[in-house]
Amino acid sequence: MAQKVQEHDKQVLHKMGYAQELARRMSGFSNFAISFSIICILAGGISAFPAAFNALGSGGAFMIWLVGGILALSVAFGMGQIASSFPTAGGLYHWSSHLGNKAWGWATAWFNLVGLVCVVSSVDVLLYTVFFKDLLLGTVLGMDVSTFGYWHQFIFVAAALISQALLNHYGIGITTKLTDLSGYLIFALTIILIGALFVFSPVALDISRLWTFTNFTGPIGGEVVPFRTESVAFAFLLGLSYVCYTITGFDASAHTSEETQDAQVNVPKGMWTAVFWSWIFGLVAVAAYVLTMPSIEEAGAAGWGSFFYMWGASRMPYALSLFLAIGLVIVNYICALAGLTSTSRMMYAFSRDGGLPGSTTLAQVSTQYRTPTYAIWVSAALALLSTVYAPYYLVLAVACAVFLYISMVMPVAAGLLAEGSAKWKEKGPFNLGGLSKPNAVLATIFGITLAISGFFPPNEKVFHFTMMLIVAMFALWSRQSAIIGVVLAVISLVIGFIPLPDGNVAKMLIPDATTAYITIGIAVVGLIITYMKGGEANRFEGVPEGEKIKQRQKLIADIEKRYGEAD
Repeated sequence: MAQKVQEHDKQVLHKMGYAQELARRMSGFSNFAISFSIICILAGGISAFPAAFNALGSGGAFMIWLVGGILALSVAFGMGQIASSFPTAGGLYHWSSHLGNKAWGWATAWFNLVGLVCVVSSVDVLLYTVFFKDLLLGTVLGMDVSTFGYWHQFIFVAAALISQALLNHYGIGITTKLTDLSGYLIFALTIILIGALFVFSPVALDISRLWTFTNFTGPIGGEVVPFRTESVAFAFLLGLSYVCYTITGFDASAHTSEETQDAQVNVPKGMWTAVFWSWIFGLVAVAAYVLTMPSIEEAGAAGWGSFFYMWGASRMPYALSLFLAIGLVIVNYICALAGLTSTSRMMYAFSRDGGLPGSTTLAQVSTQYRTPTYAIWVSAALALLSTVYAPYYLVLAVACAVFLYISMVMPVAAGLLAEGSAKWKEKGPFNLGGLSKPNAVLATIFGITLAISGFFPPNEKVFHFTMMLIVAMFALWSRQSAIIGVVLAVISLVIGFIPLPDGNVAKMLIPDATTAYITIGIAVVGLIITYMKGGEANRFEGVPEGEKIKQRQKLIADIEKRYGEAD
């Protein structure tokens, strides 16, 4: 039976024009576990908590998680249905290219790749700042961490990334065992944490906190939201982007499709179940956080320390507190490890279709370890480099949420238009039926809303970075689009001269002159390269289609012989 499943997986992959280079060692649970480990409600669910709580208080944090989880689940369903039809590594890019066109696929790939790099770097940064330094060393062990600076963080993150790259390099088997372990650990630690908070709570239970909204935007909330807004809806959106940072990264199930057994069934199941259980357990955890705080007002005033205020007030025994803190460090380390796996598979898949500079090298898979070794190490290096631009977890976290959700809804939107056409005649085992198109519309609207909400202060750097990325993509795609890129870059400079009152949110989004000139420089350099080389539209062929798939069958057979996969 297992042999038949393996052969079916290979046949499906061959029909998409690809060889079985990676080893199919992941079970259905392992596919679930890698997404569940990246979501990790004990990572972003804790570090992102102040961004929701310090926007709208206890009821806001609870409702933001509730709504955010529902919306994320709709995206997971939409992606899962497409993954069931086209289970391939780098899935999002492949789906957008096939269901849309190669330009749409190319743009999806860049949004996804940048987002995934931000996943790895942001989780490793929070591993150090939130869990190792502030929680374990500062709060539990009582060490003075006030003198710890940027270089402490940089060295710690570099060491973490090197070790994670080594584990990924030496085989999916090692990484799978660790992410499987992480799946069990997250469940166990979450249950223990929730139980400990309630059992050792310093206050009587007040359920009304779950629906009581308190506006903590501005100074009253420690300036987690650095400006005051009287709009509850706007404050809700600001908090929503951070919660959705946590419930993201489930595209890892798609990126490991070619390493998953019975991929058409297990990949979509891995996606939506990872989101569902993260949402449910996370909702109970958020309830525990807000119900066991001695004072909602004092927690709000603590700003980014609102979670530590709650933790420090708990009467749990020291040994239990230490056990939980160490457990949180471990699962956050594995969260970043799984993120690096996902990033490297995306880079490998995009490179085998010639999408990146140095694609020939980045697409190589070790015949000994069956892993894309060059893609792994380049992914780790880029993750470290991204912390130089944004050494703070907050900026990386929001950039991750924005770029990943854009890249995840792009193929869903393409599928909405392609469903029932020659591009997507037959669906896989996971089929939403009549709910497919309504769900695709909902998921697309959600992704756009998330991106917009993630641009506001203190995350204006994310907006500026997004502008630069869009300008660069226009500049490099074709000679016609390069002109559009230059125009957009010039507009970013011109709008800086529009007189707006201080404190106006729109003014906060306008890039400073230096950022605007850098954007113009990117556009001009891109235009020159495109006019000299002809642009990516001429060079990049996209995913295999039609006759190209037929022509590659002999090549596929030759490739698989090198990896012992030949029939």
